[in-house]
Amino acid sequence: MTVSVLFVCLGNICRSPTADGVLRQRIAEAGWADVVRVDSAGTGDWHLGKGPDPRSTAAARERGYDLSSLRARQVSAEDFAAFDYVLAMDRSNLDALRAMCPAQYTGHLSLFLDFHPRRGADGIPEEVPDPYYGDEHGFPQVLDLVEAACDGLLAHLADRYRLPARP
Repeated sequence: MTVSVLFVCLGNICRSPTADGVLRQRIAEAGWADVVRVDSAGTGDWHLGKGPDPRSTAAARERGYDLSSLRARQVSAEDFAAFDYVLAMDRSNLDALRAMCPAQYTGHLSLFLDFHPRRGADGIPEEVPDPYYGDEHGFPQVLDLVEAACDGLLAHLADRYRLPARP
């Protein structure tokens, strides 16, 4: 049995590859690489084939995550057949995903931060803010949100799919 997760943002160079890299590492550390598959994509096509934004890569590297192998791609209707979880970084991308989602999709389509353990708490946004047009300070904030939401997602997956306890 495998479960698959797709993270989606606008250009697939900041938020979704960050979530992809963090979850991949968390899965490897938990010993679940053979049962949880992760990918990322963007709703836009501006950066196809490019690596993550250098600011995302640098912020991730500072925390021990390697995004260097990731390349931007555009989400497609076929992704709904391939992924159990399609998680959008913000409402705009969620709306775009809902518009392309086949009626027969039975997986989970939602905002990624729905899995943040403190969602709704003071200071925790509902959406992962896009750091692209800001300065370098937005990238660590994205990582803070992504790390917490990845932990919440992993707890959900462990419970739902009865995955073995993380070491």
